Amino acid sequence: MRILLISDTHVPSRARRLPDALLTAVDEADVVVHAGDWVDEATLDLLESRARRLVAVYGNNDGPALRERLPEVARADLDGLRLAVVHETGPAQGRERRCDDRFPDVDVLVFGHSHIPWDTVSPAGLRLLNPGSPTDRRRQPACTFLTAAITGGRLAEVRLHELPPHTRPGDRSRPDA
Repeated sequence: MRILLISDTHVPSRARRLPDALLTAVDEADVVVHAGDWVDEATLDLLESRARRLVAVYGNNDGPALRERLPEVARADLDGLRLAVVHETGPAQGRERRCDDRFPDVDVLVFGHSHIPWDTVSPAGLRLLNPGSPTDRRRQPACTFLTAAITGGRLAEVRLHELPPHTRPGDRSRPDA
């Protein structure tokens, strides 16, 4: 099973649309996981129409319409892998222990909010993944997303993808802006 992990798309505030490379990854994935901060419903509609399966939550920048459609925490069993998704996990310091306490029955927790890619394992064995943002790199070297495979109930082949730079909304100097 191939999964795509994304968060913090912030369309249209950080980009007019999702990058083409990300949309290609959506089409190739068996499951798309989005950890919140969509900003607009059109992006949710797009992913719901293209993804074979979408597991998603709302984020702190998502208004009432998105909060009506999405939960704060989503859980899914993916080929025996127990997955949870949440937007915020709090400060980096102490994150692993906090998440162990909050998600004791989960194998993998996908989160967002910081726009900083993250891949660690907690003391209890919980894998924590943050895909960064495909549209707003903040102080990171590139915009990012993650892909992974699930085989026999285990996560494998976790890969960080860096996207080429894009311009801000309204800047027509690049076609992928």
